[in-house]
Amino acid sequence: MTFEADSCLSPSRRRLLAATVPASLMLLDVAAMAAPANVAPRPRPKLTDRSVMLMGDAIPMPPVERARHLLQLVERLPEANDAYLGGGAVEQLEARFAALLGKTDAAFLPTGTLANNLAMRVLCGENRHALVQHDSHLYLDESNAASTLNNLHLVPLAEGRASPTLDEVQAAIDEAEHGPYPLNVGAISLESPVRRADGAMVPFDVAKSISDLARSKRIGMHLDGARLLLASGLPGFDTKAYSALFDTVYVSLYKYLRAPFGAILAGDKETIGKIRDLRHVFGSTIYQGWPAALPALSALEGFEARFTAARRVSEKLFAGLSAAGGYTLRPVEHGSNITFLEVSPARAAGLGERLRNADIHMREPRDGRVQVDINETLLRQDVGALIAAFTAG
Repeated sequence: MTFEADSCLSPSRRRLLAATVPASLMLLDVAAMAAPANVAPRPRPKLTDRSVMLMGDAIPMPPVERARHLLQLVERLPEANDAYLGGGAVEQLEARFAALLGKTDAAFLPTGTLANNLAMRVLCGENRHALVQHDSHLYLDESNAASTLNNLHLVPLAEGRASPTLDEVQAAIDEAEHGPYPLNVGAISLESPVRRADGAMVPFDVAKSISDLARSKRIGMHLDGARLLLASGLPGFDTKAYSALFDTVYVSLYKYLRAPFGAILAGDKETIGKIRDLRHVFGSTIYQGWPAALPALSALEGFEARFTAARRVSEKLFAGLSAAGGYTLRPVEHGSNITFLEVSPARAAGLGERLRNADIHMREPRDGRVQVDINETLLRQDVGALIAAFTAG
């Protein structure tokens, strides 16, 4: 089935929808809202464990399903309870992420915005001049929290691109150090994948060159890796090796790990100790984090293998569509889990009905082009059946 988000919705309304429901479910709801007044909105489909969602990063979880899932997890791990984020599933999740990311410690935080800001605050120390990507969450989506709450001056680089070059970073450092009033750069933040760049990654060699330069100058390195694990299965990608380029790494718990909220920030013990102290100062040592930690802990087990398998299915799907004709793959350069398909008019005719009948859900093509997102739901149906739904008729 195909859906189209209404571009006429106000930015505040879109932000509210995005903040309160999974992306794929948001698209279903917005599509119904977008119907003209004299046309009955398309009924929202009943999703099943067979539904393939070619949009969004995660498996949709309505509230009732989320509650049932949490109950099942608690019954399997009755000692999940924590007290002020100590012990239980929170402590287990922290240890699991520290090992996965190759760090000596990790801390649970309620939000990714807090994770980014506390990491940069600690890494900068007294050198409050920091370099960031212009199109990053830290720069564009956090309401100037870095300057308002942490007295950090963010210098944006690479507007309209996923990644700055080494030369751009070097030039920004030189400008700070050799200006009329010299400044030391305290930290560099890189978001990867970059959501505003269609999920493009900062390539490993670029990240390494920037990391090597930063460490030669004792500049801290932070990775906003909210969607880092969506790079699983990319050629040459290794989570631990990529994370090793950074002093701190943030990973989201709710974007694709089935938690209702939460974030993990990993680093060395000294840094994470400071993060825990600041977490309390910022009013975020919540009484219990296990309702978020437990689903994430469960989803994390085997996630990289499952996502790699889903990526292999997507590759077979795209190859089959290309071979059938009428579909042209337009991958994102250095992409993670987003790609684009060009759909010919002949293939577009009746496409929505074919996908609906096959319990496949996708955005509405615009100008012959559609965004397709890779996620675990690709494992729910045989790839041959997926190809047939796109090409039959």
